[in-house]
Amino acid sequence: MGIAAGERIPEAGLMVMTPKGPAQRTSTDLLGTGRVVLFAVPGPFTPTCSARHLPGFSEQVGRFLDAGIDRIVCMAVQDVFVMDAWARAAGADDRIVMAADGNGDFTRTLGLELDARAFGLGFRSQRFAMLAEDGVVRHLLVDKPGEFRVSSAEHLLGKL
Repeated sequence: MGIAAGERIPEAGLMVMTPKGPAQRTSTDLLGTGRVVLFAVPGPFTPTCSARHLPGFSEQVGRFLDAGIDRIVCMAVQDVFVMDAWARAAGADDRIVMAADGNGDFTRTLGLELDARAFGLGFRSQRFAMLAEDGVVRHLLVDKPGEFRVSSAEHLLGKL
């Protein structure tokens, strides 16, 4: 069973791109302080992720900040170079932290992995969004496989 509202986010390593290159961060570094939105996608550069999920959060950054969100983190089971290239290609602004869960360790720890081997994609993250406050999950919104509804920026904004 996956993580649930009221539970503390587990510690795991993630990678982010910095001006000096790839850097290791922990889930606690990124999600453990303040009010943080984490949204995860099954695949950067895939149709729904690129056309709707990331753009929705990019377009709503100001509204999230106005609602008291301290940080927005986008995560995928992918390498840091792909996450960086996707952010640049999508015009994502630097107010969204692009975090790579290269081996899927954090995703597995959350219990939110997706078996996409039937599509040649291996194991990925389910599509989800969460609000965490000081490292504790307050809202967790997980889409059913193949759907994009509850993890959208607009839906999460309605929960704040």
